[in-house]
Amino acid sequence: MDTQRQRLTVRGIVQGVGFRPFVYRLAHELALNGWVRNDGQGVTLEIEGSPIHLAQFADRLRGDAPPLARIDRLDAVPVAARRPFAGFRILHSDAAGNEAAIGADSCTCPACLAELFDPADRRYRYAFINCTDCGPRYTLVSRLPYDRANTSMAAFAQCAPCRSEYTDPLHRRFHAEPNACPDCGPQLQLLDATGAPIAGDAIAQTLALIARGGIVAIKGLGGFHLVCDARNATAVATLRARKQREEKPLAVMVANVASLAGVADANDAERGWLTSGARPIVLVDKTTDTDRQLAGVAPQLASIGVMLPYTPIHYLLFHEAAGRPAGVAWLEQPQSLALVMTSANPHGEPLVIDNREALTQLAGIADAFLLHDRDIVIRCDDSVVRVDSQGAPQFVRRARGYTPRAVPLATAGAPVLALGGFFKNTLCLTRGDQAFLSQYIGDLDRVANCLALEAACEHLMHLLHVTPQLVAHDRHPNFFSTQLASRLAAQWQVPCIAVQHHHAHIAAVLAEHGLDQPVLGLALDGVGLGDDGTAWGGELLRVEGADYRRLGHLRPIAMPGADRAAREPWRMAAAALAKLGRADEIATRFAAQPGAGLVAQLLARPQPLTTSMGRYFDAAAGLLGIAPTMSFEAQAAMLLEGAAAQHGACAPESDLYRIDESLQLDLSPLLARLADCDRRGHGAALFHAVLVEALADWVAVAAAQSGVRTVAGGGGCFLNALLRDGLHHALARRGLTLYTSQAVPCGDGGLALGQAWVARRMAASQAGGPGSLA
Repeated sequence: MDTQRQRLTVRGIVQGVGFRPFVYRLAHELALNGWVRNDGQGVTLEIEGSPIHLAQFADRLRGDAPPLARIDRLDAVPVAARRPFAGFRILHSDAAGNEAAIGADSCTCPACLAELFDPADRRYRYAFINCTDCGPRYTLVSRLPYDRANTSMAAFAQCAPCRSEYTDPLHRRFHAEPNACPDCGPQLQLLDATGAPIAGDAIAQTLALIARGGIVAIKGLGGFHLVCDARNATAVATLRARKQREEKPLAVMVANVASLAGVADANDAERGWLTSGARPIVLVDKTTDTDRQLAGVAPQLASIGVMLPYTPIHYLLFHEAAGRPAGVAWLEQPQSLALVMTSANPHGEPLVIDNREALTQLAGIADAFLLHDRDIVIRCDDSVVRVDSQGAPQFVRRARGYTPRAVPLATAGAPVLALGGFFKNTLCLTRGDQAFLSQYIGDLDRVANCLALEAACEHLMHLLHVTPQLVAHDRHPNFFSTQLASRLAAQWQVPCIAVQHHHAHIAAVLAEHGLDQPVLGLALDGVGLGDDGTAWGGELLRVEGADYRRLGHLRPIAMPGADRAAREPWRMAAAALAKLGRADEIATRFAAQPGAGLVAQLLARPQPLTTSMGRYFDAAAGLLGIAPTMSFEAQAAMLLEGAAAQHGACAPESDLYRIDESLQLDLSPLLARLADCDRRGHGAALFHAVLVEALADWVAVAAAQSGVRTVAGGGGCFLNALLRDGLHHALARRGLTLYTSQAVPCGDGGLALGQAWVARRMAASQAGGPGSLA
């Protein structure tokens, strides 16, 4: 049979995931000769053998790839054979090129867990066990190719047994870059609040401190957690007080799905996301016993954020609490330990990642510090996911486990750096037909977060070897992200493109779903600068690529005290009363609030106006007495949703909203009903039911006028499950299809993707190229 030779290039997540040893084993199995190596673009290989075996090789390369691998493109071309290959080899990496991708951090795999809890294994209870199928990736790599010398593991020389594994193509630790053992790898150290070492086993002493009600700062993959006993209400209250986190919900880690009993009511889809390799925090419905078992963790809310262990350190804490059983059978059994795991950062500051930084910035918060000596190259917080009624994810925060996974784009284009907005900032960098979103940065109201944005920008560009040809940003001139965009564009001498906030929200949905057609954009959020200089947030747009047109909006409502009204829902309730001609009720109805009389006077004069859907949620919560004030963003909307969910479904009433000829949606009748409602749960349920029907009718009118039947919904309000799921069904009944974000957050955390998509369309349109609207 004739022998043929092929060169294959594989692009995607194929470095640091065991892809080369997989190729090596497959080639030997099929009696193929040749070589494979990492390069700056991914993996390249040459193979020769019979045509039948070459065809089988190509099929199995995709079908049998390692669990953490993702093949985006596989190209095979015939090459002339100069002389026959002798066997199959794995060659040293070639750094040329610029298209490689690095995988996200992944939870400890079953094979490593079996070793971790095997008393006879040399890695028994070793806190940094990993292999090519699991462990850190993004948070320890400084540049590509993904080789040990380019990671924070470069400081640890492997011992002879580890080196033997690392160089054996048949071993699952072949070129596992973080590979180590107790003799040669990173080590744990437990320090007290003064920085002095605490004697004894670090894991055992950490658990003992937590059991006594202490708070321990624990270094993880992308940063530190502050950890305490979730079942100890006093410890939880102490953590809240020290971290200045009065009411914002805290995440809880349990050993396994079986341990959720009584704590959270997870369905099959939610269990699937909890046990996925990314191990996000999943928002799950509470049980009737949650608040008794975990008092103070997620007060007054309908859901609680839960996650499962994803690092060996996490597993070792649960293992210690279980009495150090041998084997892994205990991992399937319910465990009583429940740990609060919240991001370790002073109020509003970036996540702490450095040991010295932890000892200073977390002083006064943590009673002890569980440290290790493996550096974290880039901070990356936990991802937070909510699962919709169809089992699809809705990202609240996209970070560890997902960054820097690319979002595929429908077409290739010029590389764009988009710098997002002000709240929940992330950045986006495009390369070819892929968009890479950074990890969650946070609100840009602090210098440290602004510096973190700059660092994330530099790191991602360096990692992907991309020099932007366009820079995109929000239209608001005072955002730090806007100012950074202007500075970088001037430095690189490239165009700087401003993208309207709500256009970007809708564009993010179009980018994710590969939609290249006119759509009706339903943008519902807290605030974004509008074309007229006012605060928008309840917008009905017609979007076609780089173009958009405002078709309609919510009826404007006053914001007494401007930005202060966004933090004090009673002020929005007062504005609603004034709008209804009932301003004389404000002073007495809100007598418990300082300045109620003054607000009544303010509303007699012109005030800043907004069309924000978020402020309508605040007004409803304020009128119902559910949340007069807020201690964190969107708290009122979350409490309103929780009250509605607890009450149950409520029939909508069509006379509680109006749509005028200018496509302005007026919810005044609904607010009037809520102002006289003395049943909070019923009022919250009625608000949601009417809002869904009102929005669906509003969109349907626009669809009838425009002939556009596809709807894209974006903005932070789509995190509300009652609103999102209700709109999907209500629009479907009207013959309309609604698309919402799944791969990226629907709120401002996904804004940068939309900015990048619009900027590329604008550039193409101006050049008359693909995507041009000319």
